[in-house]
Amino acid sequence: MNTTETLLRPFVRTEGPYQLQSLDRAVAVLDMLGESEVPLSLAEICRRMPLCKSTAHRSLMVLERAMLIERTPDNRFCLGMKLYDLGNRAVEQVDLRTRVRPFFRKLSQQLGETMHLGVLQKTSVVYLDKADASRRVCSGSKTGSSNPVYCTAMGKAMLAFLPPEAAKNVIDHINFVRFTNKTLCSREDLMKSLERVRRRGYGIDDEEIEMGVRCVAAPVFDENHMPIAAISVSGPSARIQVQTVPMIAAQLLRCCGEISSALRSRPRRKAQIAPVILEQRGA
Repeated sequence: MNTTETLLRPFVRTEGPYQLQSLDRAVAVLDMLGESEVPLSLAEICRRMPLCKSTAHRSLMVLERAMLIERTPDNRFCLGMKLYDLGNRAVEQVDLRTRVRPFFRKLSQQLGETMHLGVLQKTSVVYLDKADASRRVCSGSKTGSSNPVYCTAMGKAMLAFLPPEAAKNVIDHINFVRFTNKTLCSREDLMKSLERVRRRGYGIDDEEIEMGVRCVAAPVFDENHMPIAAISVSGPSARIQVQTVPMIAAQLLRCCGEISSALRSRPRRKAQIAPVILEQRGA
C-alpha cells in the first residue's frame, strides 16, 4: 500500500463488497454541485472536496462529456439537463401515476373534463396518464404520446418554473413549428408567455396545438420546488371559455398543491454514498 492510500484509508467506507473510487468521486461531485446555489469553479471544487486539480479536472470532464454537468460561460460548473431527463424517467419508474391518479381523477369528475399527467422530456411533454370524464374532448392524446413543450399548457407550466439555466437549455433546442394560427412560433413569444405563467402560477394552451381545444395546466413540485410533472385540464374551447379559466385554474392549483404535499411527505431513503476519497495535493 502506498503513502497516499495509507493516508486516505480512514476516509474510505469499508462496508459493502463493491467500491469504485472514480465513480464514488463523480457522485460526490454531483452531490456537491446539487447542494450549491451557484455554479462552482474548478478551484472551488478542489477546495471543497478536497481533490488535487488534475483529479478534479478528470472527473469534471467525464461528467461534462456525459452531459451530467454543464459549463457556464465564465468556466464554472453546474448540474446538467441530462440529470433532469434521468430524474423524469426515475419519476416514471417509481410510478408517479399511482400516487397522482386519485387526485386528478377526482378533479376530472368534478370538472367533467379530460385531464392529463405529463413530464418533461427534453423539448417535449410525455403523457403519463389520462382521465376521461363524462364529457370527452375530441383529441388524439394518449398515454405514452408526446407534444412540443412550447405549445402545450403542461410544457409551459413546467418550463416556467425550471431554474433559468435549465429552462434556457430546453428553449435553445426547441424547433418551433406552427400547428395552428395561434401557435407560439418564436423564442420572444414563448418567453413572454412563460413570464405570464410565473405571475399567475399556471399555463394555458389557447388552441395552440389543436383548434377548438383549450387547456389549463399547473406544475407539480418536489421538495426542492422543482417542477417534476404537470397536470392539465383539457376541453373544447366552447366549454373552457376564457372567462372560466381562472375558476378552473384555482381548482387545478389546489389539486397540484395537494399532490406536491403528498409527494413531499412520502418517506424517502437517503442514498448511501461513500465519502469522497481524499487525495494528497500534488499527488
